Amino acid sequence: MAGSKMLSFVRMGQSYPDKRAATDRRDDFAEIASSFALAKAEEQSSRCSQCGVPYCATHCPLHNHIPDWLRLTAEGRLREAYELSNATSTMPEICGRICPQDRLCEGNCVIEFSGHGAVTIGSVEKFITDTAWEQGWVEPIVPVRDRSAQSVGIIGAGPAGLTAAELLRAEGYAVHVYDRHDRAGGLLTYGIPGFKLEKHIVMRRVQRLVDAGIVFHTGFDIGRDATLESLRQRHDALLVATGVYKPRAIKAPGVGAPGVVKALDYLIASNRKGFGDTVPEWEDGSLNAAGKRVVVIGGGDTAMDCVRTAVRQGASSVKCLYRRDRANMPGSQREVANAEEEGVEFVWLSAPEAFDGDTSVSGVHATRMRLGAPDASGRRAPEPDPDSGFHLDADLAIQALGFDAEDLPKLFATPELSVTRWGTLRVDRQMMTSLEGVFAAGDIVRGASLVVWAIRDGRDVATRMHNFLKQKAGASREKVAA
Repeated sequence: MAGSKMLSFVRMGQSYPDKRAATDRRDDFAEIASSFALAKAEEQSSRCSQCGVPYCATHCPLHNHIPDWLRLTAEGRLREAYELSNATSTMPEICGRICPQDRLCEGNCVIEFSGHGAVTIGSVEKFITDTAWEQGWVEPIVPVRDRSAQSVGIIGAGPAGLTAAELLRAEGYAVHVYDRHDRAGGLLTYGIPGFKLEKHIVMRRVQRLVDAGIVFHTGFDIGRDATLESLRQRHDALLVATGVYKPRAIKAPGVGAPGVVKALDYLIASNRKGFGDTVPEWEDGSLNAAGKRVVVIGGGDTAMDCVRTAVRQGASSVKCLYRRDRANMPGSQREVANAEEEGVEFVWLSAPEAFDGDTSVSGVHATRMRLGAPDASGRRAPEPDPDSGFHLDADLAIQALGFDAEDLPKLFATPELSVTRWGTLRVDRQMMTSLEGVFAAGDIVRGASLVVWAIRDGRDVATRMHNFLKQKAGASREKVAA
């Protein structure tokens, strides 16, 4: 009977939840797509081929049991589907919203290869867990035993830190999370716009952790409010999960002109405004695109967030300048399509050379690019096309070229903290840094990456820290006995 529910891709086409019309969604920061209705979720789940080698799962960093919870959904066993989805992911409804499924699970779906269109995995994943929240199936975190005599300090309340906090609290440890921002969530809260991830979705996850007894120290800056060494003395183990926040800068004349801003500053201001905060830089217009000609430089997901935010703020025009072509951009193709629907103009194979303006930016001088020989990664390297310069008017230019690691040894006043040549923290096979009992996970180890990889790292490091803490407790008992 179970088999009769599946393999319907041969008679049923691919379908995603309906998107709101671009003219409607340009005016607010609400998510652009509705959720599946139950019947549609069951129908789309039944398209899964239940293949012997599930490439969707192997290409998911969390190795989610995707074919299994698709089958359970198709059979109407939605609570079981949720429990199976939740078994491998601490934030399935968040991943369902913001993962680039077109490059991961759906992009490697077997029926996609056969020309039938991938199963809409992300939309089903979102539906399953949203339903679980609505039905009260998301249970509180109950520690398996009391290990609160040992405490863990986690620096960074982004997806890696929150995942590790949840899993270590479930093991019974006392958990304290330290974050520089006034709200937990990291880039989930302040870096990703609401039209991709509404903020109540993040806040209810954080509240679940608070309800479990995890203590959050927000507005807490290591180096200002405490030293790393003092936290080492306070806790039995530490996790550094700060992410990478240092923006990559453009080296061009005029880049320091007012109105040439950093992507994260711009997105944080917008998200703070969405929370109802007072944001002086938004109010005075320096980080507000209303009525302006906006040029965003970059081709990743952060650039897509910026262009689509600018549209919603009422920019008079929005252009995205990227040095490669569409096929070679790092951002999600779905995000590009959404941006184009909303009126964003993409200027492919182009790069900035200089910025006009003294008191404020007034334009961007750019040059056309062409793709040359492949670089070390195998991608064709962009190179300037001679005598192809052009000019774009701009009242706001946003740099969205990605992020690097901050100088943590300096910020933490801990020069013995070892880093790689990229500035990321160096860890061993146990995910421990050069300091005994100090672990690291997420982007601060692997560099700027996806939320789903941060969750995976948080899951892995929680296991390593649990093993370390058990050994430490055992050694203490032996010392007392001796």
